[in-house]
Amino acid sequence: MPPTQKELAKLAGVSAGTVSNVISGSTKVSERARQKVLEAIRLLNYQPNLIARSLKTNRTRTLGIVVPDITIPFFPKIIRGAECAAREHGYFLIVLDSEGSPDRESEMIALLRAQRIEGMLLVTASGEEMSPERWESISSAFPVVCLDRIPVNLDLDSVCVDDCGAAEMAITHLMTRGHTDIAVITGPLSLRNEQERVRGYRQALQKSGIPVQRSLVWNGSFEQDEVARLCQNGMLRPEGRPTALFATNGVTGLAALRSLYSIGLSTPRDFAFVTFDEITAEDFFQPGITSVVQPTFDMGYRAVEVLLERIEEGDTEGGRKRVHLPATLTVRESSGSPIDLAASHHPPLLPKKPRRRAVAAAR
Repeated sequence: MPPTQKELAKLAGVSAGTVSNVISGSTKVSERARQKVLEAIRLLNYQPNLIARSLKTNRTRTLGIVVPDITIPFFPKIIRGAECAAREHGYFLIVLDSEGSPDRESEMIALLRAQRIEGMLLVTASGEEMSPERWESISSAFPVVCLDRIPVNLDLDSVCVDDCGAAEMAITHLMTRGHTDIAVITGPLSLRNEQERVRGYRQALQKSGIPVQRSLVWNGSFEQDEVARLCQNGMLRPEGRPTALFATNGVTGLAALRSLYSIGLSTPRDFAFVTFDEITAEDFFQPGITSVVQPTFDMGYRAVEVLLERIEEGDTEGGRKRVHLPATLTVRESSGSPIDLAASHHPPLLPKKPRRRAVAAAR
């Protein structure tokens, strides 16, 4: 038979009430007593009956997060931050993938509701405006904090970066390097954050008195073939290619680099390059890629803090919290100046030689 809380109490030398408080996290106990109980749990391999406990306390101490594509490296980093904050506050985190489908997203939210979670983090599946009726059906069951892709027409708790300002920072950096013919390749412009990044691109050029050329704004997607077509057509156009390229997200950025490398172009030899979000494969390539870096771990961590504040307040309506975290620009060799481009004799973009010792992939 599995061990009981009374057996835990006896082994730990504390009262059954102390054991219950440690397991539920509902009442503070001394660190010494808590460690005794945790050690007893380890020794007896105690597994609490979460269903029974939730029925008794009406608390599951469980949160959920729904993301549109867990294979995109940006989202696991957010999940790590969220899971860390949840664990530190005594909560579990259920992670679900909507696969970019609003219908599947609704199914995942219904599943979380059936699991009686206490709150949810949501990165919306699409950038289309969410109707107030659909939002009400989501948020009526539990508090919700939106991340990254923030519905434009709703009053809600959210955590994101200043997408417009971060993109403007990237373009300003390219202009300080002497570039004026700067192209931008985007993800789906149905997403609000992509729209804001294009706005930042336009804003930076306009502030410097540089006209925005429509031919240099390449409205793309997350599809590699589509990105390749846009980049290759833009870089090989008869009137001459731009001296710099800005990608508005890491997925599109990596696809752009791959496609241009495949036709013999490289950065910074042939064009300067900056991407929004780190490219996870960049450690395998030379030169290093200049990137707008979002504080992804902090975004997930802060979103859970906002969510727990809402849960503890018990107020789902008032005082909406809109958290904007700063992005940073990590400058590497790819964003060279036009003079550098003309004078450089770098070899094409090639993988680094593998190190002899194994390197474990982080994050």
